[in-house]
Amino acid sequence: MWSRNFSLYFLARAVSLIGDAMLPVVTALAVGRVYGASGVGFVLAAWMVPFVALVLFGGVLADRFSPRRMMIGADLVRIATQGGTAVAFFTGTPSLAFLLAAAALSGAAAAMFQPGVNGMVPLVATDPQRANATIKVADSMAQLLGPGLAGLLITLTGPGAVYTIDAGTYLVSALALIALRLGPAPLATAGASMLRNLGQGWREFRSRTWMWSVILIWVVYGVVLFGPLIPLGSTLISARLGAPAYGWIMSALGAGTILGGLVALRLKPARPLAAGAVGMFGFALIPLTIALHAPLPLLLAGHVGGGMAWAFWSVMWSTSVQTQVSPEVLNRVTAYEIAGSVASIPIGQALAGPVAGLVGAEHLLSVSVLVSVAGCVVLLAVPAIRRLRRVPVAAREEALAPEPA
Repeated sequence: MWSRNFSLYFLARAVSLIGDAMLPVVTALAVGRVYGASGVGFVLAAWMVPFVALVLFGGVLADRFSPRRMMIGADLVRIATQGGTAVAFFTGTPSLAFLLAAAALSGAAAAMFQPGVNGMVPLVATDPQRANATIKVADSMAQLLGPGLAGLLITLTGPGAVYTIDAGTYLVSALALIALRLGPAPLATAGASMLRNLGQGWREFRSRTWMWSVILIWVVYGVVLFGPLIPLGSTLISARLGAPAYGWIMSALGAGTILGGLVALRLKPARPLAAGAVGMFGFALIPLTIALHAPLPLLLAGHVGGGMAWAFWSVMWSTSVQTQVSPEVLNRVTAYEIAGSVASIPIGQALAGPVAGLVGAEHLLSVSVLVSVAGCVVLLAVPAIRRLRRVPVAAREEALAPEPA
């Protein structure tokens, strides 16, 4: 698996993921210190809204021009946005309007980048599950090291240093992607309009019951589970235990995802989504321990368990998408599933502060726990999800092999 191409791609993802792991912490702590939980929610939503609005077009463009080109361009834009935010923090206190604008530009660039992440894996690795699990372990290491480093740097030097490092990680990613040596990528039909490309991707997406069923569940998760976690969790934990404690708790989440990625590297269930759904029951430990004002050791343990659940599900899901969808439409289908997965998160982020002010943050997170468990039950109840079978590596290699002359 460790070919030159995969090694470079792994480097690009691993380094940029460290910066990505630092970003939620610096956003939660730096923005929250000045503009409160509502400010954090608004900045996170400002990133997410353009991402959701443009990610479908990112999938079309990746299928037209190759995912690598789109990813490199997106990295260059984010070097500028993160570097500019670093300068703003070094020279004073940036306005909320500036932070919203920078977040929006960064989210738009991410929309051009993210569909290609899925499409690149089959181009650089013949065993997608091993590749996905290895990248997930790198992601997990980033989640382990990045948040703690971000909290330490904010304490010692301020948020400007964190944004500077983040900009540097995108530079490394761009250089590694430029160095890849890939053959011709499967591209969309030449001459077809963007709307026609979008329509074809939509037909491929909706023809897979297992895919759109999962996305419907994730829409609910976005509003009630994923959206409120960072704004409310960062506020409750840092107010009670201090900002460094929140960084270490996020590092515990990273430790859990390392373990979940290692499990996914070794375990290849015949029904990957069913196995992933069983694992996802553990994700409810995260909002549960926060809502109960658990002591630091229990918060750490809950985030380790939730991280394991999330990492294992993520590998099972990514591998299923990459192996069940034709390469010619993979980026567009990926764009639809990404858009559906995250479309409702900005709603949850923006509403977290106001709703928590009305009913209490603890009560809102208790609802998150119930929804998390109910969603896993529904995942296992849908036959198309429960029965989806893994594509063996040999069958995948045969499908990708060129036809004899």
